[in-house]
Amino acid sequence: MGAKPKSRTVVIVALPGVQLLDVAGPLDVFAEANLQAGHQAYVLFVAGAEPGPIRSSSGVRLMPDRIIDRGFQESIDTLLIAGCPNAADVPADGLVIDWLRRRAGRTRRFGSVCSGAFFLAAAGLLDGKRVTTHWAVADRLAEKFPSVTIDKDAIYVTDGKLRTAAGVTAGLDLALALVEEDLGREIAMRVASQLVMFFKRPGGQMQFTRKGETVPAGRAALQELQRWVAANPGLDHSVASLAARMDISPRHFARLFRAEVGITPATWVEEARVNAARRLLELGSEAPKQVALHCGFADADTLRRAFARHVGVTPAEYRKRFARISGSAI
Repeated sequence: MGAKPKSRTVVIVALPGVQLLDVAGPLDVFAEANLQAGHQAYVLFVAGAEPGPIRSSSGVRLMPDRIIDRGFQESIDTLLIAGCPNAADVPADGLVIDWLRRRAGRTRRFGSVCSGAFFLAAAGLLDGKRVTTHWAVADRLAEKFPSVTIDKDAIYVTDGKLRTAAGVTAGLDLALALVEEDLGREIAMRVASQLVMFFKRPGGQMQFTRKGETVPAGRAALQELQRWVAANPGLDHSVASLAARMDISPRHFARLFRAEVGITPATWVEEARVNAARRLLELGSEAPKQVALHCGFADADTLRRAFARHVGVTPAEYRKRFARISGSAI
């Protein structure tokens, strides 16, 4: 008889206010992997900070299998901490942080889902590491922990034994990648098929974010100009024309814009036009040439290149996922 297949202990830490899918999503991936593998490849635990139910952000309560720092005897193969919508604002529990710091170093791999990255960062476990988190809190994480390198567009990131996922449903993508690491591509593909999810999700977080909307910045006159550009993306927005609208020289305008907004006028205008194109693509009723024309692009090819650069997918892919009405492909 052959050796009995090895079981790996997976622990997901869930704290009060946890996003339920950050816990349930990865657990379902690992549980399905057990079924597809035909043996208990994973032993699964939810760990809480204290006894009793854990109230999630949706109000549903989870009952933890284990309490951290209270007789947690199992050797942990994979340790993940789930995110909470308010993780960026809640002071980290010292008991939890100390436990994460101690146990993470004794695991084969560890990581976070969504804003769970804040807890790992507070424990010093992300110092000098490349990570991802939910796009909405990525800047907060970078500001609070400057030694951490944030990839704001990644769905999940691997850095040594560290694994981080962007947020919510990205926890499923991360768990599936871990299954592929452990059990191979074939089983991981069967898990994805059974759960009706992408085996490898196309694109990154940029296709979903609304944080990238071109928010006016700088002095009042510049903000007024930016609002006008966003409302009229199809007009001529060269540096010369924008400078003329503010009644200053093109050279002075370009320097002023870069200093106060943080990017060049051309980059800002392109972002504004891409955001306008996103809105038209979501409506789904206009042909490619019309979208390009209305948003100030020379043609559909120029739109396609700019869209892929800023959003990470082509306009055609974006429309397929987000259009309210079926439109023509770009």
